Amino acid sequence: MQSVTEAKFKRDSLLLALRSYSSTVGRMEQTVLLPSLLRDVPADEPWRGGAVVDDEQSSRDLYSDYLMLKAVKSVVESGLIPLEDNMSKKAALSETLEALLELDADPETLFRFHLRGLFSIMSQLTQQSQRLTQKYLEIIGIAN
Repeated sequence: MQSVTEAKFKRDSLLLALRSYSSTVGRMEQTVLLPSLLRDVPADEPWRGGAVVDDEQSSRDLYSDYLMLKAVKSVVESGLIPLEDNMSKKAALSETLEALLELDADPETLFRFHLRGLFSIMSQLTQQSQRLTQKYLEIIGIAN
């Protein structure tokens, strides 16, 4: 019989979080048959994470969210990270990583920091996929 600790570990495992995200986006893709209906439908809420909402985020629509969620799913499932042509994202990431490395944290501390961040992001993306699917069903008149 499994102990409570083993059950919690499995429930909170990174693999489970990634599978949950992948299956949620898969359901979103099966539900959203006409993604173009999501164009110009404003996103309900800005991305969380403590960052200041910039012009790019404030003009987000559900169609761009749909494309982003599918792209992240592709990366999660394939493990291949596409080359970014957006230099500002690379520069911001580079600055963040440099700041972390300057903390002189041991590898375990850095690992735990990044793992918490990954869990947080995967949870946010999973919830965003669920909200987008629900909003699409409302748009086509199936949901309340």
